[in-house]
Amino acid sequence: MNWLLIALLAVPALAAAVLWAMPAGTGDRVAAIVGSVVSGLVLIGSGVLWWDLVRPRGGPVTLGLAALPKETPRTLPGKVHAYAETDVSWIPALDVRFHLGIDTISMPLIVLTALLVLLCCLYSLRITPRIGRTRSLIALLLVIETGVIGTFASLDLVLFFLFFEVVLIPMWLVIDIWGDDHDPAGRRRAATTFVLMTVFGSALMLLGFLLVHRQAGTFDLEVLGANPVTGGHGIALIAAVLIAVGLAVKMPLWPLHIWLPDAHAKAPTVGSVLLAGVLLKLGSYGMIRILLPVLPDATATLAPYLAGFSTVAIIAGSLACLAQTDLKRLIAYSSVGHMGFIGLGIATMSPEGLAGAMYANIAHGIITGLLFFLAGGIKDRHDTSDLRAIGRALYARLPRIGGLLTFACLASLGLPGLAGFWGEMLILLGAYHPADSLPRTTFLVLMVIAGLGAVLTAAYFLKLVRQLNQGDPAEHPATAFAVDLSRIELITWAPLVVLTVVLGLWPPLLLDYWNFS
Repeated sequence: MNWLLIALLAVPALAAAVLWAMPAGTGDRVAAIVGSVVSGLVLIGSGVLWWDLVRPRGGPVTLGLAALPKETPRTLPGKVHAYAETDVSWIPALDVRFHLGIDTISMPLIVLTALLVLLCCLYSLRITPRIGRTRSLIALLLVIETGVIGTFASLDLVLFFLFFEVVLIPMWLVIDIWGDDHDPAGRRRAATTFVLMTVFGSALMLLGFLLVHRQAGTFDLEVLGANPVTGGHGIALIAAVLIAVGLAVKMPLWPLHIWLPDAHAKAPTVGSVLLAGVLLKLGSYGMIRILLPVLPDATATLAPYLAGFSTVAIIAGSLACLAQTDLKRLIAYSSVGHMGFIGLGIATMSPEGLAGAMYANIAHGIITGLLFFLAGGIKDRHDTSDLRAIGRALYARLPRIGGLLTFACLASLGLPGLAGFWGEMLILLGAYHPADSLPRTTFLVLMVIAGLGAVLTAAYFLKLVRQLNQGDPAEHPATAFAVDLSRIELITWAPLVVLTVVLGLWPPLLLDYWNFS
């Protein structure tokens, strides 16, 4: 099946090139159709690859994290088994290999990426940015898909870095060109801040990779998983700090989150969906894929600090949400809090915390993707995302969209029975039972503070529902909008609603395939 994994990278990249080569007069709808077909094929291919990965034949495949005993984080599995693997020499002089492979950690994120890109392309069939140029926008979305899938499939540190960077310029262009047309200066500032912060993080991460190579003599994650860099001080610790900070910029964790609110507020709807649903996961995935198995001792040294900054992100993000008057910025700050939970789960280095972090990654991508789609729909109808200008009584004016917004808010605040619940619950459980090498008292205190953050999350989402949905409908006549929920919106949002319910009611759908114990 290695040919299928290669195809998942090659097909969207080639389709993007074809779109750019099309005549200038090519219609927006044709470009959206091409993007939808290609991204649909990628989703089907990733689904086939996932099924072939987990079908019964001796158990699921894991990669580098098959065991993380609580007794000591340095006891990692000795042999890495990747599926659909391609491993060929690429740049021998630099010891860089074109090494790809997937497992049950990376595969759900690849499927999530394929799904969200497909939904964004379908959404663009009818709803396009005012600036037009949909052909270029769709091409950039496909390039982003290639970069993200390549990052999740990379088993060489340099290859991981290169795919990581492939995503940067396309998303910068998406924000800068198709962002908020009412504030050109603001969208350019947001795009510039995004690119500068991400380049800064990537540079630190690359320096960390070079230090790992100096210590281990290889960039290959398969070899590094079998022979991790031991020691919690010296060069190993410096490498871990550099990699952790670089990945934390992308997540982003406090105080490296400063680029996120403006980027979300100014990006077009499809840009916000992919930024929150997929790009933020590159950082958290890198921590699980690289930091834990490659630098276990140094990661254990850093874990209390990572947990502390993550907990600050939970509280700071929640308090910022309570003060927001812009819908998209509120959802953006909520992502800071949710990614803080994921960082806390990773820092526990426990089976429960890691499983919770992985589950929260998927749930956040689905739920926040839906929230940004809804925010885009509301902004399209009111020509603003300012809550004060939108007014109250949204449910009376747009009952279907108002109802879906309430549903997404309840899912995001962690209501039991919906997808947002299980990740946070497992993360808090992991903080209660961190790895034995970590200071339990510290994590118990952070667990209590994170629990307070969960309460604040419920507070700001319920405040949003009350502020936006409730009120006197006479203030905003119901006839102000010809369409409540359009057909294309129903088609693109329905899969996210269904997955939110399914993952909330049936968590073993994912949890059964992650073996961190």
